[in-house]
Amino acid sequence: MPELPESSVDLYSDEILEQPYEFYRDLRNSGPVVYLARYGFYAVPRFADVRAVLTNWQDFSSAQGIAMNEPMNHALMGTVIATDPPEHKRLRRILEKPIAAKEVVALRQRMTRQAEGLAQTLVRRGEFDVATDLAQFLPLTVVSELVGLPEEGRQKMLSWAAAAFDGAVPLNVPRTEEALRTMGEMVAYTTDATLAERVRPNGWAAGLYHAAQIGELTRDQASAMMQGYLTPSLDTTIFATTNLIWLFAQNPGQWEELRRNPELVPRAINEAIRLESPIQHFSRVATGDVSIEGAPIPAGARVLVMYGSANRDERHYDVPERFDIHRSNNDHLGFGHANHMCAGMNLAKLELTALVEALLPRVSRFELLRQKRSRNNLLRGFEQLQVRVHH
Repeated sequence: MPELPESSVDLYSDEILEQPYEFYRDLRNSGPVVYLARYGFYAVPRFADVRAVLTNWQDFSSAQGIAMNEPMNHALMGTVIATDPPEHKRLRRILEKPIAAKEVVALRQRMTRQAEGLAQTLVRRGEFDVATDLAQFLPLTVVSELVGLPEEGRQKMLSWAAAAFDGAVPLNVPRTEEALRTMGEMVAYTTDATLAERVRPNGWAAGLYHAAQIGELTRDQASAMMQGYLTPSLDTTIFATTNLIWLFAQNPGQWEELRRNPELVPRAINEAIRLESPIQHFSRVATGDVSIEGAPIPAGARVLVMYGSANRDERHYDVPERFDIHRSNNDHLGFGHANHMCAGMNLAKLELTALVEALLPRVSRFELLRQKRSRNNLLRGFEQLQVRVHH
């Protein structure tokens, strides 16, 4: 078998986290698989290959965790994201009950009403921070209430969410150890024997405890699976919102086009998630000696499935770095693919749609005033995005 191309670049350096796309392009041009020597990972950067890996759970397993260090993978044991079929399908069916498409439709009116009120307030103000004033609103009000934790748990959800991604990379990467300590606090909270009696009746968390009562889950599984509500339901949607508004501020003509053609809102949302994928990569473990387009990967290797790179692959998308709300982009990998397609995708799209549709008739242009990217090891978005809106 041919030797693999190697890269010694630090994937988690501040420079790459700030602007990863030239590095991604170099990886794609190097080959279908590139060995990242600094961490001993096998990176899969191209669209077709990432899609194939995500489909082939038999050769590329999630059951040993999707993080890049053992403490985090231990914390993920028993969660939907860290299982393979058939157990994955069984657990996912339980997790998805309150966030399945038909359930999310019932939230549409509430989300729309909340978004309308928020947009009216922010537009009247004239200037606001998209990251804190707009993007966090629905996740921290509606979604956190639906999860149904007691107030002290709701207040910690945002820090838990950030830590879940910051702590999923190698142990010697900055922010990882602190994130793992925060994750330890979350695990201690969700495994507290008294929590079941303190969650909101009929909330999502209560649904997991009910599943344990009727024998669909063990109590330990119910506690572990709660992570599926506490972590990805917040930061990923918040960052997707900041990225979307940032792209429209950078491309005012696209916002004008969307105002003329609001039926393109679903495509605009997909395009933003394709171009600025909130989750840049996760990993799988090779269950045996495998190859991708002739490139060898040894058994037991950690394989990075690079969503952020795949979604900008020139082999699949025409002028992939261009933000184009007319693009046919429904196949992007920003929500994952196949068995591990994001369980909260419908909810995230509902939140984004409600916010965009509330802003469309009220804002003619976003003027970017200040921006600061978030320093998260896996997530891409903004910690601050100050804008002025024009009527």
